[in-house]
Amino acid sequence: MEHERKKVLVGMSGGIDSSAVCLMLLDEGYEVVGVTMRVWDLPRQFADTGQEYPDFIQDARALAARLGIAHYVADERTAFKDIVVRNFVDEYLAGRTPNPCVMCNPAFKFRVLAEWADKLGCDYIATGHYVRVKEEGGRYGLYCGVDGKKDQSYFLWRLGQDVLSRCIFPLGALRKEDVRGYLARKGFEMKARGGESMEVCFIDKDYREFLREQVPDLDRRVGEGKFVDVQGRVIGTHCGFPYFTVGQRKGLGIALGKPAYVLRLNARKNTVMLGDAENLEACAMLVCGGRISSEADWADGQLSVRIRYRSRPIPCSVRQVKNRFPEEGGGENLWLVRFKEKASAVTPGQSAVFYVGDKMAGGAYIGSQRGLQAYLED
Repeated sequence: MEHERKKVLVGMSGGIDSSAVCLMLLDEGYEVVGVTMRVWDLPRQFADTGQEYPDFIQDARALAARLGIAHYVADERTAFKDIVVRNFVDEYLAGRTPNPCVMCNPAFKFRVLAEWADKLGCDYIATGHYVRVKEEGGRYGLYCGVDGKKDQSYFLWRLGQDVLSRCIFPLGALRKEDVRGYLARKGFEMKARGGESMEVCFIDKDYREFLREQVPDLDRRVGEGKFVDVQGRVIGTHCGFPYFTVGQRKGLGIALGKPAYVLRLNARKNTVMLGDAENLEACAMLVCGGRISSEADWADGQLSVRIRYRSRPIPCSVRQVKNRFPEEGGGENLWLVRFKEKASAVTPGQSAVFYVGDKMAGGAYIGSQRGLQAYLED
């Protein structure tokens, strides 16, 4: 076969998906090498007192031994804190709601995998992501995973051609139940019944507690702020804008006699705007810092956008506009995205990921929506 004995580095988490990837690639004749990243230790990852490595590393190591493949541990705790965790905290302190996986994948996870692949002489990199990659005229396109409930293309929009060109995603064409069934048939019944991993790997409980742990003087630095209504009138006080996110309804700490939702955060003024559910609806948004391809079929009305993970794609149109408020960030140019159906809870800091059908057509960060109406009137 064409890839016979080609070496592939598998990012092993010790869980269901990456374990299945190892088995599948071995079945296909690849030489498999595993690497497990140690990025952030949580107490519940240590079953026994005095245990040197977290449970998931021990699980990955045990699987590698059972399969007879080489296994390495990449201790990246310091770099992870400096890159991913610092960005996570900084975004909240700027009044935005980050998606750490979007930051982690290109800047950390796949970069580390590529470095290890080079060091170990591996031709390819494989992970348990539910996505597909296709070579198209010398370029590599990223497509949604067949299992719509597991599709992870949203998290990978920042991956470049250098990485995609050497990626293998064996689970992209499968459904989760197929993966579990495969593991069971291969004699890994216990692994097949394993639970799902959590979405944010470094947060044990609530992100607000995590922020306080990382910034011990956070409450003093931010201080008490004001709740305001859509007219800007003060309607109450709150403990600080970083503890809120757009669309939030519960845990606001204020009673208005009717359901209230967070509409907007202002980090400079430490204000949180509240309103009704209909105030969250939007017909357009501004995005920045993106890589948005110029697909010919956009003109045919095929473009759609997801504004958060697991949200349904919303048909849209996109055009570049000059940034009227550069002090808000976002660079010289922004993209104005017009929704063809109403969207709800457009959240600065989250990613806007664009699709043409099931092909990912680019992505950007949702930015400040200041002056949106003026852009719409141009």
